[in-house]
Amino acid sequence: MNEQPDGFMDRLTAHLDRGWELVGRGDLNGAMASAEQTLQLDDASPDAHNLIGYIHAANGNVEMALDHYRQAIEFDEYYLEAMLNAAELLIHPLAEFAEAIRVLDQALECCQSADEIADASVLKVDALIQLGDRAAAAELLESLPEGPYDNVQLDFLIGRARLELGQTDKAAPLLERAATRVGAPADAHYYLGLLRESQERRSDAALAFLKTRHLDAQAPRSPWAPSPERFEKVVQLALRELPDELGKRLEGTLFMVTDLPGLEVVAEGVDPRAPLLVDDVPKSEDTEAHTRVFAYQRNLERLVRHPLELKEDLIEILSKELAEQLKKSDQKSSSEEGPEASAADAAES
Repeated sequence: MNEQPDGFMDRLTAHLDRGWELVGRGDLNGAMASAEQTLQLDDASPDAHNLIGYIHAANGNVEMALDHYRQAIEFDEYYLEAMLNAAELLIHPLAEFAEAIRVLDQALECCQSADEIADASVLKVDALIQLGDRAAAAELLESLPEGPYDNVQLDFLIGRARLELGQTDKAAPLLERAATRVGAPADAHYYLGLLRESQERRSDAALAFLKTRHLDAQAPRSPWAPSPERFEKVVQLALRELPDELGKRLEGTLFMVTDLPGLEVVAEGVDPRAPLLVDDVPKSEDTEAHTRVFAYQRNLERLVRHPLELKEDLIEILSKELAEQLKKSDQKSSSEEGPEASAADAAES
């Protein structure tokens, strides 16, 4: 084993500590400089690769982030933090759920404390739900070690998983506790709102959603997020490349890009994290369109998988969201017309 010069580990640790400190301040360029200095001292440092991966992920360089997490794991096969970081990216935004489960199974072999087991398990539950294996997800959730946990965030994560599995009664105390803690994040209030909706407590749901919107508006923007002006231009470019059938249906539509849904519509029951809100949808492409579509930048950015391919991702997201909303509008129109209108249509044909 080669001996390191005096003070080597001190310098290595100082650069790493400085890098994480700068990440916390939002200075990702400075953090990267510190991380790169660490690599100059030791290019096989797992901690340096984990830090660089985290910085790349924050900047939207998802594939590069994953590469560095994998290097960290290669240099330290028991590096739990890097495994969990990699799994989070594989689940969202990359949607590579089977690979995420493989990484998490490796991580679970390294876990020792109840918190570590719960942290890795709840990520695996998320991946299993996304794959559609709800039975396996529920079974894993029931196998979690009993709390309380040192990491208070686990209350929220487990509560969210239980809510997504339809376990409302078990989710309720966890989400309520998570949302009432001082400094509770927007996610805790959002899922409390979803819980209240499932309980048909509309007023309480609206209050939770209004709190969510308030916190989302205050949150710092992602380092990769474009300016509102640039984002609107990319949305307009994406709209020109929608599938032909959808494009024809939306001819004459007024698209407005703004930051988040307004307070008034959230208070009326609109999801504060809805990517789009569509008004006055024409029933068919033959109907004169007076449609308005509100596109919400922060909520659309939440769905972007590859920030460096923003337009391509927005084409996919807008196509899916608009098609779903048009389908709902058509179903609503059909139900409002009632059986008499359906009979008249049949007689005309």
